[in-house]
This record gives sequence, structure tokens and C-alpha cells, in this order.
Amino acid sequence: MLLIAGLATQMLGWDERLCMRLADNGFRVIRFDNRDVGRSTHLDDAGTPDIVGLLRGRKRAVPYTLMDMADDTAGLLDALALESAHVVGMSMGGMIAQQLAISHPHRVRSLTSIMSTPSHRVGRARSEAQRVLLLPAATDEDTAAERALQVYGVIGSPGIRLTSAASSTSPAGPSSEATTPPV
Repeated sequence: MLLIAGLATQMLGWDERLCMRLADNGFRVIRFDNRDVGRSTHLDDAGTPDIVGLLRGRKRAVPYTLMDMADDTAGLLDALALESAHVVGMSMGGMIAQQLAISHPHRVRSLTSIMSTPSHRVGRARSEAQRVLLLPAATDEDTAAERALQVYGVIGSPGIRLTSAASSTSPAGPSSEATTPPV
């Protein structure tokens, strides 16, 4: 089962308990970092994406597209010598998964798209969610932890009470009373 994370979310955004349950049910679980995230290749020379420009229809606003990221995912399957996989994507990862299914249908055994849409032009996020998702990248761990709390406070389940980043005991990120994926 290939898990594709969302915008600016490392592969660690997939809760370890979920991954263990999938593995316990017989799946080989594969997580990876998309371009410019975590331990993946960072394309610093390509420039910073202009997300607002992209949302306004300027295609040259980003150095690479969802199609490129779907091709990256197919390349990962090649590198792992896998003909196909069950594919699960969350948020932007769902968009990548859908593009993978369109561009490389023989590589996708099944598709699960979580909190996602077919593209950025369909089913826009609420303005409050757009604001927190488009904040500038954090430059230090404390800011990243606070940003995670902001984001998950807006897009997370209303039944989950987040604790402050300062009280977190986990090196992976903020804690909560229920599962909150680290960013």
C-alpha cells in the first residue's frame, strides 16, 4: 500500500499506528517524502512556487506540477520493482494519487483519496483553511510546531483537542488527546 502525503507534509504525517495496522493486515506499507519535503530532493534552484498565482490560473507559477509528482510516484514503484500498488493519498497526496491513476492506470490496483479533490480548481478549501495552508514555510522547529497546531486546528477533526506545541514531549511534533499527524 503506497501512502502519499499532502502539501508540505512529511511521510511521518501517516500515523505509525495506522501503518502498523495496515502491515498487520498483510500490506507492505510504503511512505515517502514528495519533492521539496523532508528527506526528499529539494529543488531550491527551481524557485519558490507561487501558490496564489497557480490558484489564479498562472501555470508557470510553479516549477513542477501534480503530473510531475505522479510521475515521481510511478518512478518510486519502478525503483521498488513493483508493477502496481494500492494507492492512498491525503489532501494534495490525493490529487497526486488521482493523477497517477489517470497517467499510469496500470500502476494503481485501488485508489483511496482522503480530504482531496480532483484538482485545485474543484472543491476549494474554506478561506480560513486556505489562509493557514498558504502561510510561509516555518524556519525553525518551534514555528513549525506552532504552525502545525494552527493548520490542524483549522483542518482537523473538531473532536480533537490540540495541546500547545511547548508541552509536546514527542520529537515528531505537537501532541493531542487523540491522533494528530505530525507535520
